[in-house]
Amino acid sequence: MMQTERLRPYFLMIVLAAALVLTAFIFAPFFQPLALAAVFAVVLQGLCRRISGLLGGWPSVAALLTVIVSVVLILLPLSLVGVLVGNEAREMYFSLEEGSGRSTISELFLRVDESFGGAIPGLSEFARDISANVDTYTKEALQWITSHAGDIFSSISSLLLSFFIFFIALYYLLRDGKRVRQMLIELSPLSNREDMGVFDRLELAVNSVIKGNLTIALIQGILTMIGFTLFGVPSAVLWGTVAAVAALIPGIGTALVFIPAVAFLFFTGETPPALGLLVWGAFAVGLVDNILSPKLIGSGMRLHPMLVLLAVLGGIMFFGPIGIFLGPLALSLLFALLSIYADVSRRA
Repeated sequence: MMQTERLRPYFLMIVLAAALVLTAFIFAPFFQPLALAAVFAVVLQGLCRRISGLLGGWPSVAALLTVIVSVVLILLPLSLVGVLVGNEAREMYFSLEEGSGRSTISELFLRVDESFGGAIPGLSEFARDISANVDTYTKEALQWITSHAGDIFSSISSLLLSFFIFFIALYYLLRDGKRVRQMLIELSPLSNREDMGVFDRLELAVNSVIKGNLTIALIQGILTMIGFTLFGVPSAVLWGTVAAVAALIPGIGTALVFIPAVAFLFFTGETPPALGLLVWGAFAVGLVDNILSPKLIGSGMRLHPMLVLLAVLGGIMFFGPIGIFLGPLALSLLFALLSIYADVSRRA
């Protein structure tokens, strides 16, 4: 009897571990929509509380309305941009593959060669080599974009199932988020104070990264797309998306896209549009970071832009397009746990 009592905890741990592994395998196909729902639940919970306050309660209705708002204002525009980027990337790729067109950057170097190749020794050969290499690398990048964009829409049934799970999970996390949080606190071996610290700092980090860095990058990408459309730069949506990623690069930002575009317009003889795009990039896009960044990030957990960039790019490479959100989420979780660990170490 005593031996049975001693074995009981070990038996329970083995059965619990087996159940956890089995459940993990069952939930694994739905990891991405569930993780994305958790991110959006954190970001949208403030809106859900405000809607609930306006309704005088009714958490279920408030959660449903928040989901509808997120679909109309966030997911539909992002899906539309994704489709447009895929189409523009596909058109540019086939144009380069067939040899009937050149990328904007490649065309820029050829124009530089035409203008200054004879005046500067070695410039002509350098410009032609760069132009050829740019087209090669551009084709590889566009092929990656088109293949991954195709993966998203290749299976309509799988896509619809993922959206269904995402919306259902988002609804219940918005409605029952406090109960889920309390359940996790009760199951955690950490003290309640430490658990609350993990949740609070994770929420702070997610809001800082998603509402701050990514929202600012998204706004700058949209303004870049508008500027390129107004001043006649081709593939405006595709380059706007590139600008949104470039906006995360510290010290460089959207200048990585704007400077070649302005030079392209100038060397193709479009001087007024080039000047207009230069002004647009300096004021409409350049000032966004200074004006909106303090308001969106505030006193939240500030992560270095380079880390956010690596989290976004690594997340995309590991998870696919959804990694735009999951990469920063993993980074936020890491820094939240490191912060808690530092506090525990200081008290020890």
